[in-house]
Amino acid sequence: MLVIAKEPVPGQVKTRLCPPCTGEQAARLAAAALEDTLHTVAATRAPHQILALQGLPGPWLPPGFTVIPQRGRGLDERLAAAFTDAHGLHPVPTVLVGMDTPQLTPPLLADAAAALTRYDAVYGPAADGGFWLLGLRRPDPALLLGVPMSQPGTGAAQLRRLRQAGLSTAHMPELRDVDTFADACHVAAQASGTRFAATLDAVRLSMAAR
Repeated sequence: MLVIAKEPVPGQVKTRLCPPCTGEQAARLAAAALEDTLHTVAATRAPHQILALQGLPGPWLPPGFTVIPQRGRGLDERLAAAFTDAHGLHPVPTVLVGMDTPQLTPPLLADAAAALTRYDAVYGPAADGGFWLLGLRRPDPALLLGVPMSQPGTGAAQLRRLRQAGLSTAHMPELRDVDTFADACHVAAQASGTRFAATLDAVRLSMAAR
């Protein structure tokens, strides 16, 4: 299991939450989403748990993770490098997720991992046109490099790249990324028991106090 994430530093993460959030509030929400994601990955008891991190680890990092630095400039390069570096450490099928879906559950991740015993790839579409999960039985940078990222057509382009490579691909349910404040409210309502939902409640209270 591989997570790719940024250190939740104010002004550098979740900037589309601002406004109505302050940079500090957006970073708190990012940290909660990341911590939820990492604990969900840990709960799968996958034999290898890796965090490809831009920045430095913080108190949100649970034990058991190997932390590797991100490499590359664009997101396509960073994703390709994360797969390559993780596969270099452990040459086994790899499931990658980001830090934007705190509603993620261990059964969803277990289903994705199981799919790689029957398929070459597994793909989880995001509601904004991107993807929240990508699993590869045999990671190859060519499957990611040059795919236009952070666009409405990113997911379709990535799926097309998998098909062009002749890979059999399993599909996961669609999830909504946390990009805007409306996204945050929607996701928190879906995952009421998460750190993310509790943090959003606290942020709303501080907004009301202002």
